[in-house]
Amino acid sequence: MKAVHAMTIKANGYDIIIEKGCLDRAGDYLPADRKALVVTDSGVPAEYAQKVLSFCAEGSIIKTVPQGEESKNFDNLKDLLRTMLEAGFTRRDCAIAVGGGVVGDLSGFAASIYMRGIDFYNIPTTLLSQVDSSVGGKTAIDFEGFKNIVGAFYQPKLVLIDDNVLSTLPRRQLNNGLAEALKMSMTSDKELFDIFENGDPYGNIDTVIEKSLLIKTDVVNKDEKEQGLRRVLNFGHTIGHGIEAEQGGALYHGECVAIGMIPMCSSGTAERLKKILAKLGLPSYCGGDAEKVYEAMLHDKKSSGENITAVFVDEPGSFRFESVAPETLKEKIQTVVRGK
Repeated sequence: MKAVHAMTIKANGYDIIIEKGCLDRAGDYLPADRKALVVTDSGVPAEYAQKVLSFCAEGSIIKTVPQGEESKNFDNLKDLLRTMLEAGFTRRDCAIAVGGGVVGDLSGFAASIYMRGIDFYNIPTTLLSQVDSSVGGKTAIDFEGFKNIVGAFYQPKLVLIDDNVLSTLPRRQLNNGLAEALKMSMTSDKELFDIFENGDPYGNIDTVIEKSLLIKTDVVNKDEKEQGLRRVLNFGHTIGHGIEAEQGGALYHGECVAIGMIPMCSSGTAERLKKILAKLGLPSYCGGDAEKVYEAMLHDKKSSGENITAVFVDEPGSFRFESVAPETLKEKIQTVVRGK
């Protein structure tokens, strides 16, 4: 990896800094003249948030939420807002996420609505958040059993990515993030796909991160609010989100996306994909209730009228959009969801 690689998102002109050891030098990038709410979760090494806090102005606070998707709720959102209010935060202060996608989504949404918006900085510490959720400005909480159903597009001021922090992650969490990078290679980058199919993604994690971010930033630059092209990032998610809701946390997000990609590929590409998933220790099917997966899918955000806009891959590195009847996807769900 280059010492520093910066990319700029067009929407608000923010930089994504990829730099080994940048967490130790976060003070070079973060504002030191205003208070910050540093948000982390119980699964992130505590020293990461403490280090960030050491670079912040007097009056800054660390707030730790429980690890897991369940933390993306109204109660925790209100708690973050209350913490800032009681600490006298003003519009010139900021929020800093130090953690995975849950922390980024929750604290980014809190930043977007406190005093109609304060600055937000994101320091992702999981591979999944580094290659995907930390970039693009989607912030949200879950509600009534539906993932990311309440939220806002709110771009951060800066994203700091230090792949040194990945050394503390268990292999399953690494694979969880690799699933999202594999997803982007499937639609947009044959060379990245080749690393997964014929190379060593673990030994080339810096390249995987950089190539994934180049894909995502290019897409977001062209379509910030998901009016067209950005829907390509939903490859595997239409069915995957339904699986994730039905599984109730038994499977990670990336694992559900991995399963959700298979029915959206041509038969030959699906077989190649299954071999990669096996190589990465990712599932290619799950047990569950296909009808419940279907019902959850129908509440997802990709619906347009009676049909659903889905992403299909016939050959790695390319994609097509297709408006399909829900019943068509119901049949595809049954190929990867097997009754318990």
